Amino acid sequence: MDKLIIKGGRKLKGEVTVSGSKNASLPIFVATILAPGINQISNVPFLRDINTTIKVLDSLGACVEGNGNVVKIDSASIWNHEATYDLVKTMRASVLVLGPLLARFGRARVSLPGGCAIGARPINLHLKGLQALGAAIVLEHGYVEATCKRLKGTRINFDISTVGGTEHLMMAAATAKGETVLENAAREPEIVDLAQYLNRMGAQIEGAGTDTIHIQGVTELSAANYEVMPDRIEAGTFMIAAAMTGGDIRINGMKLEHLDALAFKMQDAGVEITSRDGVVRVKGPKRLRSVNIKTRPYPGFPTDMQAQFMAMMCVADGASVISENIFENRFMHVSELLRFGADIVIEGNTATVKGVRKLSGAPSMATDLRASASLILAGLAAEGTTEVTRIYHLDRGYESIEKKLAGLGADIVRVKE
Repeated sequence: MDKLIIKGGRKLKGEVTVSGSKNASLPIFVATILAPGINQISNVPFLRDINTTIKVLDSLGACVEGNGNVVKIDSASIWNHEATYDLVKTMRASVLVLGPLLARFGRARVSLPGGCAIGARPINLHLKGLQALGAAIVLEHGYVEATCKRLKGTRINFDISTVGGTEHLMMAAATAKGETVLENAAREPEIVDLAQYLNRMGAQIEGAGTDTIHIQGVTELSAANYEVMPDRIEAGTFMIAAAMTGGDIRINGMKLEHLDALAFKMQDAGVEITSRDGVVRVKGPKRLRSVNIKTRPYPGFPTDMQAQFMAMMCVADGASVISENIFENRFMHVSELLRFGADIVIEGNTATVKGVRKLSGAPSMATDLRASASLILAGLAAEGTTEVTRIYHLDRGYESIEKKLAGLGADIVRVKE
């Protein structure tokens, strides 16, 4: 098992390029099930979750080949309509194969994903939507079994905004008979990316990025080539790394408009952010100012940036209040940040962070993907040496982050435990 060793106190400087989006790549990979033929997906990040998705597709019979950051998926050879527990348990997004398999083969059997470290994330809205499209759903022995000769378009109003549910039903409805309207749909940029890919395949989808998506079902889809959008969460993590270390970096390949809520709060904290010719420059102040945040569905403040932002507030001047409104267990990084000398008090879904002048490097343990990023950020800004263990969480969502940070001047290395 690997760990990271960080010697803090260095101001980050230079240029870094953002990898392709994990959260966009996963549903795009799954969508290839709908279109028999060779789909070529580029700007794909090398991550554990990507490898897990490839294993799922391989188990279904697809032929997957990778060359650099380009992946070719031949879905013509898919014959299996079952995704087993051994595969689905390692990554919740695997359940998204249910709708595409059902749409293409008229039947699917997929293991229930269960919960995860940051809280239970049930798929009831996914299943309710598939039933509205005409699927017969049976839950038995920990599996979802779905059947339907052909799905039929309908109007679906989500009880709450759900990214996975919106993606799932958008894929399932792409070849349904008639029109499907998704109301109270999630608006994340990754959903727009999936819709653009589906349209490239021949789907007729309008309104992605708004709360109402119209899908006119087509008879069939064709294989297509597509370049995945940049990872906005990785970009946001680099922005905070620059701010916390008083650094001055340029980030290539990111779309600042995808991070408006984060950028506004960082500017309130005294961070200088400018964008020109596709390059975003982030310059940290001598001392950050404390600001409050509340996580919300997009375009609100992203829950996937909450842990990193909290790390930044640990060294800000004053007190900040951070409210987590998306997941119930997403403060597990707090106990680890306290080891650095942070001053944080939790009450319910709210954390009050009183900034300190300096953090002190400490041994720490990652509990989930974004928590691991917050510990790295704390280590970069702290005095002394930090060790971060259980970084297999990190490898789920950040491509070679230690190498990218080292390229910016950080003293960070990966070693075997």
